[in-house]
Amino acid sequence: MRDRCGRSITYLRLSVTDRCSLRCRYCMPAGGVPKRDHRDICSVEELVEIARAAADCGVRKVRLTGGEPLVRRGILDICRGISAIPGVEELCLTTNGAALPQLAKPLKEAGVDRLNVSLDTLRPDRYAYMTRVGRLEDALRGLEAAEEAGFAGTKLNVVLMKGFNEDEIPDFVDLARRYPLEVRFIELMPIGEGGSAPFLPAQAVLDACPDLRPAKGSGVARRYRPPGGPGLVGLIEPMSHRFCGDCDRIRVTADGKLKPCLHSDQELPLRGLHGEELRRAIETGIAAKPERHHMNETGRSEAGRNMHQIGG
Repeated sequence: MRDRCGRSITYLRLSVTDRCSLRCRYCMPAGGVPKRDHRDICSVEELVEIARAAADCGVRKVRLTGGEPLVRRGILDICRGISAIPGVEELCLTTNGAALPQLAKPLKEAGVDRLNVSLDTLRPDRYAYMTRVGRLEDALRGLEAAEEAGFAGTKLNVVLMKGFNEDEIPDFVDLARRYPLEVRFIELMPIGEGGSAPFLPAQAVLDACPDLRPAKGSGVARRYRPPGGPGLVGLIEPMSHRFCGDCDRIRVTADGKLKPCLHSDQELPLRGLHGEELRRAIETGIAAKPERHHMNETGRSEAGRNMHQIGG
């Protein structure tokens, strides 16, 4: 289905929880989030039903997000249900990786095609500081478990932060020189807890590693290849190079609100809707997708929620 700007909407980012096992400073409050009653978030059945209705509207790719999706009870049932939907060609999941040693193989068996692992530093002390409660070794073991489970095309999501990890850019790029994975550097967006963090443009990656060569893009990412390396480097630049004209996604929050745009406060309730009524609501949400965000002018997101409440 196309939105009012002619963009083909084929990608659903579906949040399954607003909870997380980490407390990353740009994303989560220090004390975590209050535990919500299970009745306040979508059930396994509701999430699968929403994904099925989205597929009927032309969605071909579904990504499960959070919070941390692997802390969600019933995550494997959610994966099995969505992977079996006719029309869903790719099921992906974004995770901090800490639970992958236990869940990588079951996720693969449940129909997950590809993983993105969030990892903002390769230094144990910095990892402990940024996540407040995490250990780098757990995330690295998770990456190893993903490879052992047979996942290919794994991507590392690295949020760029001035004064925190800019000196590690060459270290991350070196991973793409050595391994067949894609390292994606993401510009920090002024949303929620990240609104006060120091911004670093993705151009810093090209400045630090001038030997990178342009490669074919993928989605909203500009991609580069390190000479002689098997991997890729991607730049996701919502601030420096606004990519709204190529955006092909909608989002649904864990409490069942459709957001046509991450950075808009527009939300359409989906819970309680079924069948044709649910499909029409999703079509309405797609039609309401705004032309672009306004962060470049205002310096802030209009999302109306923190990132963990929307889905990363």
